Amino acid sequence: MILQELVRYYDRQRNLQDSDIAPPGWIRRPLDYILVLRSDGECIDLQANFVLKNGKSVSGSALLPSIGKQALKHTNSGKDANLLWDNASFVLGLGDTRNTKLASFIETIKSWLPDTKDEAVRAVLVFLYSLTKDNARAKAIVEKFKATDEFEKRDPTIAFRLLEDGPLCVHERDNIRSAYSARFGEASEGVVRGRCLVTGAVHVPLASNEFVIKGVWNAQPAGANIVSFNKPAFVSYGKHDRNGENAPISADASIAYSVALNHLLASDRNRVQVGDASTVFWADAPSQFDSEFTLADFFGETKDDPDRSVRAVQALHQALASGQLPVGERHAQFFVLGLAPNSARISVRFWLNAELADLAPRICAWFGDLAITHGPGEPDFPMLVPLLSASCAPSKDRPRGDLQRNPTLAGQVIRSIFSGSAFPLSWLNDLVGRCRSEQARKRTDGKPTANVSHYRAASIKAVLNRSIRFHGFKEREFTVALDPENTNVAYRLGRLFATYERIQDDAAGRELNRTIRDAYFGSAMATPASVFPRLEVLNGHHMRSLRRDKPGLHIAREKVLAEIAWGLDAEIAFPRTLPLPEQGRFALGYYHQRQAFFTRKEEASVDNTQPAQETRP
Repeated sequence: MILQELVRYYDRQRNLQDSDIAPPGWIRRPLDYILVLRSDGECIDLQANFVLKNGKSVSGSALLPSIGKQALKHTNSGKDANLLWDNASFVLGLGDTRNTKLASFIETIKSWLPDTKDEAVRAVLVFLYSLTKDNARAKAIVEKFKATDEFEKRDPTIAFRLLEDGPLCVHERDNIRSAYSARFGEASEGVVRGRCLVTGAVHVPLASNEFVIKGVWNAQPAGANIVSFNKPAFVSYGKHDRNGENAPISADASIAYSVALNHLLASDRNRVQVGDASTVFWADAPSQFDSEFTLADFFGETKDDPDRSVRAVQALHQALASGQLPVGERHAQFFVLGLAPNSARISVRFWLNAELADLAPRICAWFGDLAITHGPGEPDFPMLVPLLSASCAPSKDRPRGDLQRNPTLAGQVIRSIFSGSAFPLSWLNDLVGRCRSEQARKRTDGKPTANVSHYRAASIKAVLNRSIRFHGFKEREFTVALDPENTNVAYRLGRLFATYERIQDDAAGRELNRTIRDAYFGSAMATPASVFPRLEVLNGHHMRSLRRDKPGLHIAREKVLAEIAWGLDAEIAFPRTLPLPEQGRFALGYYHQRQAFFTRKEEASVDNTQPAQETRP
């Protein structure tokens, strides 16, 4: 089904008037330089086809002949040249294997355009033959047009243009395109034929090798395959010399889905990196929803427009609330494909699809479950990657959490978002684990990080609320801000710990090197009975200090403690242990109570002699 939908996407995009997807036999890829020739084969210019952006060379895109797998990568043989374009090592014969590659480039032109009398092709061949006779000529051309530095940095791609043709490249001339198309059709003769598993077509040429897929994070830089056979263990029924028959896919379908997937992976609007999964999104038909905002806007952060994701979520909420979701597009199918590297191949991490009528409210429900009170500068609509990273242990390169340490988490969470189901409890386990161990890590400024950060609290709330909703628990769902009426023991113990911590800060009147959070947070969350009696004793000392120095603030804190203690059974107030879901409730109560302290206004003037000032750490 994945390949079928990619083929359909290719067919739709190819037929659009302003489509930038390549037709069969062609590939759209960066082109760095254009060699301008006279009709006698003399090189008169080497034109750069790139611009400098932020100190980097960004090449312009061009539609180039694609004569096979080598259109995307080269083998080590040096005999897999492209037609009328290639890297400088093939076009100019630069490098260690210059003679082999240059000869391969010439032979490719002669074999694919054997009978052409086109003057541009003759000029190209004259130029190439001149290089074979003079080994120093290619280097002299590069030096003449002051491109030595660029050619030393990389092996740029080069095409040809005849001076009289203006901006038209040789491979774009009408007679060359016609001759190439005819030869491309003949290339299917004599190949293995069969039934295509993707399109169902019968007796069609089968692809012996899949075009490589580029753009998958951490896969082979030259490209990798989804469908391929390269070892006897992967071959069935003795078809080791006929690889196309092991997974029979027609050559046309193989080109279609490969080009479509490469197109999606190269698009900023259709691709987002989630952990190790390079995730692409697309719809089965043009949609107003997909044209203004894509699914990538809801799950990825756009660097050049950071507020785009916020506008996308707000627009979707407004469309659902006002009933303005386009009626004709409600049954449009949206697809999500997550790809991850796996040695020389690409593995499918997840594959999901849903109708817009179902998908839109599920996306809104996702952000609704995440909604939680937070401080200034923190996002109202957290994006997926930082949310998932907050549940993972940090690494040297990713101090806020390395999602690569848990590569399967992204697929599980995205599947829950699109299906509208409960989130995996393994996510909650990771979140609770990070909350318990985080105090051991220090920020770059030397201050301790927050055990329960905004991202963790939002994630914990989402996991717990969906568990309550879908597993039939007889419990009220957690609210955006502090819920004084929630009598859950773990939730109230989290609130109590946050209050003890705040009272310690009030009594000290200065920043402490080590607080009760640093010393006891993990133990209080897992084994309250072993910690809270000691915290009560410490809190007694702190409250006496407040009563002496800040009587107004002492009264305010007493009220909070009394409100938390209301409804708690003294015999079960401090359980010996808290299971995983209860530890999540503890963390959420702790976060809610801390946020409540930051927003309370009555404390601004509780003590006329020493006004209390609530400041964030």
